[in-house]
Amino acid sequence: MENKKRTEIAELGEFGLIDLLTQNATSNNSSTLKGVGDDAAVIAADRYNAMVVTTDSLFEGIDFDLTYFPLKHLGYKAVTVGVSDVLAMNATPEQITISLGVSSKIPVEALQDFYEGIEFACKELGIDLVGGDTSASMTGLVINITTIGRAKRKAITYRSGAQFNDLICITGNLGAAYMGLHLLEREKRVLHDVEQPEPQFKGYEYLLQRYLKPRARKDIIDLLAEEKIVPTSMIDLSDGLGSEVLQICKASKCGARIYLDRIPIAKQTSALAEEMHIDPVVAALNGGSDYELMFTVPLAMQEQVMRLGVVDIVGHITRESTGAYLVTPDGSDIKIRAQGFKE
Repeated sequence: MENKKRTEIAELGEFGLIDLLTQNATSNNSSTLKGVGDDAAVIAADRYNAMVVTTDSLFEGIDFDLTYFPLKHLGYKAVTVGVSDVLAMNATPEQITISLGVSSKIPVEALQDFYEGIEFACKELGIDLVGGDTSASMTGLVINITTIGRAKRKAITYRSGAQFNDLICITGNLGAAYMGLHLLEREKRVLHDVEQPEPQFKGYEYLLQRYLKPRARKDIIDLLAEEKIVPTSMIDLSDGLGSEVLQICKASKCGARIYLDRIPIAKQTSALAEEMHIDPVVAALNGGSDYELMFTVPLAMQEQVMRLGVVDIVGHITRESTGAYLVTPDGSDIKIRAQGFKE
């Protein structure tokens, strides 16, 4: 390493780093239908079916703060994080494994609470906890989640299938989890030296729920199957709308137009954003952790999608040469840029 040029991670960003590290990854087995580059890997089960596999990691101090994150909620959220990637492939999650790195500061009772949250989420989603591993950690709690799902090969939806003029659809509202995190961090700072802290959460309970206990949108996948709608592309909204739009554009070799006034934002999100002098659109574009789904469908399916009642059409796919832009109400274009971690 002493003779090599040193490149800081911040120079590449999260997505550039992933591209660099996986650029030489190749498939040596015919059963690997899809390797790196999507929400999950796809592995052939038989001629008509496939298994979908994904893994995620959560680190104390980076992804969660145990000062205000209840262990039961954290267990529930860990399942949501893993399951959401499987759902983004238009697949049904079936099994999950949880591996932990545990520091000595965490008592057994806390871990029992954590697993109670996992079990509740698994029961709610109809999936099985089938294994994992536990080891010591010197840097706080570390959580690794592996999720396995199943789907018909013809139903699996990749990021790379978006076509010109496809509609861009979003489930739920965006930015709420981001504002919930900001609310928790604000109260933590304000009450840092208070012996009997009483955080001020009244009126913003929904934001806390969206950050601390987000629900995986299995209901959407079930509804799409019921209505016989197979999206042309799909991705989960874990890194913010802006980053996920760019991921679809990159994989599908296309551009996009997202209309600012069509982005669904909850009233509590807008209210707290105003109180904290944050643009709610910035929260929606860059916040992440919403674990909603974004998918594309042909223009001809517009009425069918609108009849679902749980989806907002926020834009459309354009030619690759036009790039990805946010369109303001006055018709101005703002270039969408990726976020992700910087270091």
